[in-house]
Amino acid sequence: MKIRNYGRKIMVEETKKKGHKKSEKSLEKMTVKELRVIAMEIPRAVAVHDMKKAELIVCIKEARGIKDEGPVKIKKKVVAKIKLSKSEIKGKIKQLREEKTAAQASKNRKKMDFLRRRISHLKKQTRKFAAA
Repeated sequence: MKIRNYGRKIMVEETKKKGHKKSEKSLEKMTVKELRVIAMEIPRAVAVHDMKKAELIVCIKEARGIKDEGPVKIKKKVVAKIKLSKSEIKGKIKQLREEKTAAQASKNRKKMDFLRRRISHLKKQTRKFAAA
């Protein structure tokens, strides 16, 4: 209990230590210091202070008999890229140029910018294709 005097008023505060239960936090979210305290309680644990966080977690899980379940990984869909030949790329460039002139005539700035970037990208591909 702490008593603090602020001017005329006397305030009484009770200080409480944070009592964390082991089951409150998952082991992965605990700090290394917290994990070391838990590992020190294990009778067979040796060289706890030399262990890294991952090693401490494994040691504690083995002592408690917890099966290590890896994090759930989300599989990304793999989109197969279609490789075009140099002549097919050039044909695509011609088609996009025609679309670009149509966009210029209708003064569609957004479409023109998109097509300009797409044409530029395809031209870079043809240069890479020629260099290889």
